[in-house]
Amino acid sequence: MRRVTTTSPDLWHHYGRTRAATERAVPRAFRWTWSQDSGPGPEVLGDLNGRRIGDLGAGAARHAAHLATHHQPDWVTAVDASPAQHAMATDLFGHLAPCLSILQSDVVEHLHTMAGSYDMLYSVFGAVDFTDPQELLPAASTALRPGGRLVFSTLAHYLNGAPAQPDVVHADIPAKTPDGEPTTMRRWVLQEHVWAKLLDGAGFTGIDVDVLPTTTGEPRTATTLLVTAFRPTA
Repeated sequence: MRRVTTTSPDLWHHYGRTRAATERAVPRAFRWTWSQDSGPGPEVLGDLNGRRIGDLGAGAARHAAHLATHHQPDWVTAVDASPAQHAMATDLFGHLAPCLSILQSDVVEHLHTMAGSYDMLYSVFGAVDFTDPQELLPAASTALRPGGRLVFSTLAHYLNGAPAQPDVVHADIPAKTPDGEPTTMRRWVLQEHVWAKLLDGAGFTGIDVDVLPTTTGEPRTATTLLVTAFRPTA
């Protein structure tokens, strides 16, 4: 698997650093919701025993570490393009190799190198949110084995309460460069029917979208869309 290098600023350089300093244990729970305090868990992925699983936009790889530790997959690959997130994940959970592989790579490029390799791919507010879905979803379909499953959680609306987009349009959201300069990054916040159409166009079947309401009244909370789809068996 080829590692990717980039000269563009790592816009995830600051994300999760405070938490990583104090929460170093493998999480005992796996949640799909934005609030991470309720809702379904890894059972949404189906039977994990002996399966080959990919976490797309894994960040610090907490969800991937949970699967590698508390379930019995063949292996889990946690993929993230950010050098800072890769380093953080390796520091926290590198000891879980070889069941957990932590890979720094552009997600779409990685998926194109892994045709027919994965039983399951998932994203928890990860690469599916921050990568052009017209590129990522076809690549995910290619990387799955026939009958393989894609599951992702994504925002049902913007964090400021604005509605999701009725078409394939990204928003430029605030971000910071490693040296703290303000900039923006792209995020796709799309309505349910838009995700369903994109998945259908990428060749997926059995598409299902569940709405998971927020359970808190805190600022910047959001309802979650939990999306499941399958690569056809033939």
